[in-house]
Amino acid sequence: MRVNVIRDSCLSPRQRRVVAEARLGSLLRDCGDRLDVPPRASLSVRLTGDAELQQLNARFLGIDAPTDVLAFPADEPARVGDVAISVERAMGQAADGVAELRLLAVHGLLHCLGHDHAIPDQAATMTAATRALLPDADIPDLQTADAGSA
Repeated sequence: MRVNVIRDSCLSPRQRRVVAEARLGSLLRDCGDRLDVPPRASLSVRLTGDAELQQLNARFLGIDAPTDVLAFPADEPARVGDVAISVERAMGQAADGVAELRLLAVHGLLHCLGHDHAIPDQAATMTAATRALLPDADIPDLQTADAGSA
């Protein structure tokens, strides 16, 4: 899978360092290989701040609040989709910003590939997939979407 990581100019030097340490491009390419995503399919990941995630959340989901990650699956075979991540929120909600960015990126990829966590069985399946892709990470159980999870 081809991965295009876009870093917004709003990111601080510290946030840029954490982004670089997360190595999201190589992580997501590896995940794509493990999930049998076609090698020429593309995924775009936008790393930005709370303000942009709030705008996207309001525009596409009707929720006027920031969030940590949004996923937009593509409707064309050569594209997996687009993922937007608030680096600001990721670093604020976890002690390990690198691990949190990696978790959010995988979460977004899985959503683009059709996974969801709206009901308990889906949440369990998505949690298991995340744990398989990030075996060294401490992955919490996903809650159902109506329970207020991302």
